[in-house]
Formats: sequence, structure tokens, C-alpha cells
Amino acid sequence: MVRNTIMVIILACISFALGAQSYELGAGAGASNYFGDLNPNFSFQRLGPAGGVLGRINVNPRVAFKVAANYANVGFKDEFSNNPFQKARNLSFQSHIFEGVGQVEFNFMPFVSSDYEKFFSPYLFVGGGVFHFNPRTRFNDEWVALQPLGTEGQGRNEEYSLTSPLLAYGGGFKIALNYAWSVNFELSSRRLFTDYLDDVSTLYADAQELEDLRGTLAVQLADRSWEVQEAPIGEFGRQRGDPLSNDAYAILGISLVYHIGGIKCPDF
Repeated sequence: MVRNTIMVIILACISFALGAQSYELGAGAGASNYFGDLNPNFSFQRLGPAGGVLGRINVNPRVAFKVAANYANVGFKDEFSNNPFQKARNLSFQSHIFEGVGQVEFNFMPFVSSDYEKFFSPYLFVGGGVFHFNPRTRFNDEWVALQPLGTEGQGRNEEYSLTSPLLAYGGGFKIALNYAWSVNFELSSRRLFTDYLDDVSTLYADAQELEDLRGTLAVQLADRSWEVQEAPIGEFGRQRGDPLSNDAYAILGISLVYHIGGIKCPDF
């Protein structure tokens, strides 16, 4: 399904590009937020910075294709939660995210930056891409990468991939300041195909087996309940995360966009 969706997006982008009338370049900044096993209730207690660059092909006043390269910083801590289990679980993570995304935009109203009657429009978009992440946690005043530790009992060479596809969707509002410049406000959500953005997904591993395979540090970070209570909760086979729901993140940003000009199609 993922492969077919990406192929449809690519073909649509090619067809749009062939009929393109103008194009734009821009850059933006904003905030990112993670949702997943450590933040199942959509809390906004830990926002991170986000930013990126973009290129847009305006096929016509209603349809555009945008490509973007973005950065986001996400993270969360169980200690933010009011849930007793999460408080006792005491896990945390932080990750830098680098993504490349292509999306098709549909303007609700005709948008032409040079036309004072068509200088603004809300829009929706859908697209796809790929992102790279690397969950880490703070331990003994140092950042420790979690994926190499196999905290849920992953065997050697069976660790989850740090690069994964994504689906992007959301909406925004674009307004032209003049012929050359416009401002875009956009809320973009990411549907991921991995549940390990936060390094938490399934069950607690057997502590002895994990220590034999990965060492003491892996055991200490797989179950950090020992830091907040006397009796650790990480019994072998006990639920550590929710494997039925993948992680997600969203970016709210504002971009300044420069309209380069029209592209004249050749005559045949």
C-alpha cells in the first residue's frame, strides 16, 4: 500500500510539473510535537523546534506541487503524564528528525500572487516522503542512542530501521504580500510506518538475556522504573508499549516564499 501510494504521488507530481505555470522557493520555521507511546493523550508539554526549505510548482491557481526538506526535534518523558503506569515506567526520549516530503496542494480559492483579487487562499494537501530518526535518552548526564541497545530484546542485526516512509497531510493558509513574496501558515501531520520513533512498542525483554546480548546499560535503560521506585516493573513479557498504534508527529510552521515567475510552455 505504501509503495502504491508513493507511486501515485510521484506520477501526479510529474504530470503537474509538465503543465507548470510558475514556481516558488522558500524557507520556514515553527514547532514540532510527538504523539505515541509516551504521549498517548496528545499533550503539548514538550514542543520542539522545526524548520525547512521548500520549492513549489504552481500548475494553475488551484493546484500546486511542493517538495520540502525539513528538520524537527521531538521528544517526551513519562514523568509528564498523570497516568500511574507511565509515572512508574519512567521512560524518555529525544530525536532529531530529517525528512524529505513531496505533496500535492489544492487551493480552496484561486491563488495568484500578482492578482490583488486572488492574493490569498486556504488549502489542503496530501503527500509522502521519507524520514530519518535516532531516539536517544539522557542518562548519567550523557545522551545515549537507544536503537543499538535493543531495549525490547531485538537480536543482533534485527534492530528497527532508523529510516522509514511517511504520509504527510494537513492544511494551511497562503497570502501574497506583493507579486514576489507570500507567507504560508501550515499545520502538517505525519502518519508513520514505525512504532519506534520513541524506542517503545511491545513488551519488556528478559533482563538476563538482554544483559548477555547487549550489556548492563541496555538493561538499565530498558526498564528505568528503578530510578523512581524500589520495585522495578519490567517483568519479562509485561506490556511496555502499544504495538497496535504507530507513532506520529506534527509540524506547525510559517514560511516566507519567493515567487520566481512564470514558465512559458514551448509551442508545438
